[in-house]
Amino acid sequence: KRTPIEGGKRERRKTEIVQELMTEFSLDLLLKAIKLARSTYYYHLKQLDKPDKDQELKAEIQSIFIEHKGNYAYRRIYLELRNRGYLVNHKRVQGLMKVLNLQAKMRQKRKYSSHKGDVGKKAENLIQRQFEGSKTMEKCYTDVTEFAIPASTQKLYLSPVLDGFN
Repeated sequence: KRTPIEGGKRERRKTEIVQELMTEFSLDLLLKAIKLARSTYYYHLKQLDKPDKDQELKAEIQSIFIEHKGNYAYRRIYLELRNRGYLVNHKRVQGLMKVLNLQAKMRQKRKYSSHKGDVGKKAENLIQRQFEGSKTMEKCYTDVTEFAIPASTQKLYLSPVLDGFN
């Protein structure tokens, strides 16, 4: 798979390389070695002389990105450009941000934790896992269950008591 060179401008980069090496080697030899068609070379050579049509837009995108400390991604930058009077497509903004290597900071989502640490008094372990009692009401166990009542904001609590005898 080919790696993108500044937004897929591979042939343009090859043309620049040929331009640099023209003094040392012949054009035919360079084009053959770099596997570039003569017509493609001359097309990109003509394109090198043209000014970048996105220069103003790139500068505006960079200024918005810096102004908002890297928190704006392409969608918000697109909306900001629209507010500033630029008629531009969101996909064009996304592509230019990729070429400029601008990437918004992603916020880290924290995992929910209801644990509040050690709250209240911790009871001593008097039972020591000996759940059987020798007489009634010697060892009692309980638990609380909360029920939400449908179509109401009230709650119902159930707290059964179990005797450890028998």
